[in-house]
Amino acid sequence: MAVTMKITIVGCGPGAIAYMTPLARQTIEQADTLVGAQRWVDFFTESKAERIVVTADIQKALNEIAARQGRRRIAVLVSGDPGLRSFAQPVIKRFGLAACEIIPGISSVQVAFARLGLDWSDARFISAHHRDPDENFAAFKTASKIAILAGREGAASWIADFVSALGPDYRVFICENLRE
Repeated sequence: MAVTMKITIVGCGPGAIAYMTPLARQTIEQADTLVGAQRWVDFFTESKAERIVVTADIQKALNEIAARQGRRRIAVLVSGDPGLRSFAQPVIKRFGLAACEIIPGISSVQVAFARLGLDWSDARFISAHHRDPDENFAAFKTASKIAILAGREGAASWIADFVSALGPDYRVFICENLRE
């Protein structure tokens, strides 16, 4: 009976080897193909694996994965944790959960809240990572904690408008370069 190779979605943490789990590192070391944003495929300089860079053309990346599925050990590299607003969702939607293995990672949200010494069990999440969110600012006025995921040009402007709409009674922490 033939063994089917799953597509492994690997949570790479906030960008430092120290925040990656041993299983994530091992999976990446054993992969034949690395798929991810340019910064992730470039991060693993010692790997001899083929590299597929994910750009705004998500369908192209999914087609590249499909062309190799079942014949190569594919590691899809995602920032933070795959369960928190990542490229994992389009991969799972296209290939199905049964064809995927997911290795969790440490999210930037976990690191940020830990460094601030705050419990984040009651935090609300907004993703401004790929585009301006279509959020009703008023719906967040009662939230005690809000985590906004950013990382693109223009996100800071949207966040400034969002914070301004919340009013003056909020403390704001901006966390970046959490790998350091």
